[in-house]
Amino acid sequence: MFRSLIIGDMTPEELRGLLIPLGQTPILNRHRAAMIQSRVRMVAMVFGLLTPLWIAIDFTIFDWPLWAKLASLRLGASAAFLMLAFDRRPCEDLPAAWRRLCLLFAIPTLFFILSHPLLYGQGHNDLAEAVVAGYGYLPFVMIAGLSVFPLTAVEGAIFALPMLAAHLAAGMYGSLILPFPSYLSALWLLALIAVVATLAAMSQLHFMTALLDQATHDMLTGAFSRRVGDELLKLQFAHAQRSDQPLSVAFVDLDNFKAVNDRFGHDEGDRVLRRAADAVRAMLRQSDVMVRWGGEEFLVIMPNTPRDGAVIAVERLRRNGLGVRPDGLPQTASIGVAEVLTDRPQSWEALVELADHRMYHAKQSGKDRVVSSGTCCKPAA
Repeated sequence: MFRSLIIGDMTPEELRGLLIPLGQTPILNRHRAAMIQSRVRMVAMVFGLLTPLWIAIDFTIFDWPLWAKLASLRLGASAAFLMLAFDRRPCEDLPAAWRRLCLLFAIPTLFFILSHPLLYGQGHNDLAEAVVAGYGYLPFVMIAGLSVFPLTAVEGAIFALPMLAAHLAAGMYGSLILPFPSYLSALWLLALIAVVATLAAMSQLHFMTALLDQATHDMLTGAFSRRVGDELLKLQFAHAQRSDQPLSVAFVDLDNFKAVNDRFGHDEGDRVLRRAADAVRAMLRQSDVMVRWGGEEFLVIMPNTPRDGAVIAVERLRRNGLGVRPDGLPQTASIGVAEVLTDRPQSWEALVELADHRMYHAKQSGKDRVVSSGTCCKPAA
């Protein structure tokens, strides 16, 4: 009961995906990187335009050369923010998004570290004290800003840590806001804000994951949709070519499926499809991907898997069966296998076409079998 109150209906895998940035699907990572990049640009643009406006206040409150030094820091920070905002280089992976988010937080952190010694002890009247306090609250603003990004708990902690450290160092030097004893309470408040902001960021990530799951998965079988399968296979194919790593695909077509729909109706046909998808899913490793390619067709993408390993896996699937038909007979499938290093296709489309061709060869050779590289593995007697 306590567990359900804490994590609700989330599975352990979903919870792990909110805590650490490991084991997430490539499609989620791409969308997350794109959103982080978009919001980095938005926040950088806002800060780039607003940061110089405070120069007028510094000029009014502080004497020369203090206001000039602060103005120089503000203009430098504004230029850095605007460069980040207008950086149009593509951001298609999480490491690139992390780097840009790190830069976004590094700019105000450095500004805070450099401006703090200049402002310490400058609150000679109430108005000046209020302006100095505005500088002192910068870490609170930046850490609260974590909430606009879809981040895991570990990422939130990592990006908050430099600003927390800068705030702690400033307090030891001499707090701009409070006497040191009261400053410890402010530090505790800053840590709480970091936790709340990270929880908000995790909530955004959870919401994004749920929406992406609905948009990318086939509702009947739980497999990825073909549109998303195209994107995933394109990414995996490019990676396999760059790194010279194996990549296998298995084209799985259920045998005599049309007869199930014609004889028993589409509801029974849907049950057969779900049982077959469950059987395929049970064969998959964490890195493998199942795509519903057509009505009764599934494509299994197996990164870092040579052809022989893929054949062993799908042969095991064929022997174990893909569920039971309404008439009590086992549901079988014809399977074609193709692999990047062995077959050397020119494109991911050619790789799928080759696996599809071998699946048809399996159909024509008697069904319930696996075909790879022109050899037909007949079912055991």
